Amino acid sequence: MTDQPAISTLTLQHRIPDDWAADPWAEVRPLIDGVDVLKEVHPEGVAPSCRHWTGPAESRPLAVTEEPRRVMITEPVCTAGCCGALYVTMRREGDRVIWDSWENTSDIAAPVPAAFHFDTAQYEAELARAAGDRSWEEPVDTAARLLQQTLADSGWFERWGCVLTSVSPRREEPGLPEELRIAEGVDVVFHQVQGPGGRTDFYRYELFVTPDRPVEEQVRQLAARILGDDPRKTAEPW
Repeated sequence: MTDQPAISTLTLQHRIPDDWAADPWAEVRPLIDGVDVLKEVHPEGVAPSCRHWTGPAESRPLAVTEEPRRVMITEPVCTAGCCGALYVTMRREGDRVIWDSWENTSDIAAPVPAAFHFDTAQYEAELARAAGDRSWEEPVDTAARLLQQTLADSGWFERWGCVLTSVSPRREEPGLPEELRIAEGVDVVFHQVQGPGGRTDFYRYELFVTPDRPVEEQVRQLAARILGDDPRKTAEPW
């Protein structure tokens, strides 16, 4: 009887990308046996954002079923179509989760990782843990998450014929002169389409978050500011 491959351990780590301007949310980076294997073969790649870990378990980026699924596990800050990405096929076979059939479309000559086997129970528990992990958040991340939830649940923008486009943390950009720096906070973007085939008007709130006051209190005040009047009047055209 052929021995099965050794079992590896999956650990998911939230990390703010170096080039966070492309996506200010943390990536959820997989470590295999404590090693960032993906960085070795796709150093420019960024793992899926934590924004994609908020839905049902079956929708999480690394969710597996018995049916093999090809997953883009890291991509560049531009697009996969532009500079290529790293893919892996993942599936569940009984008490094991298997990652194999790696493909690096950014450099087809580069070596790719070997197949990895994980214990199904440990794997699924780690996905659930990472989905609920808030320990990595800075105040701007917590504020953006809570404000997004509040605004999405309110239905406020729909009342005015608008669509909530994005809510994202705004980080202080390193290396800029002090006069060009923008204080950390949350950016809220929404849009409105002017009739069938008409132009799309975008609006933005540039909100500020301070470290010396409870985040929940600041979120309540920010939400009250937005929900107090027609957002097209209180936001800036963008």
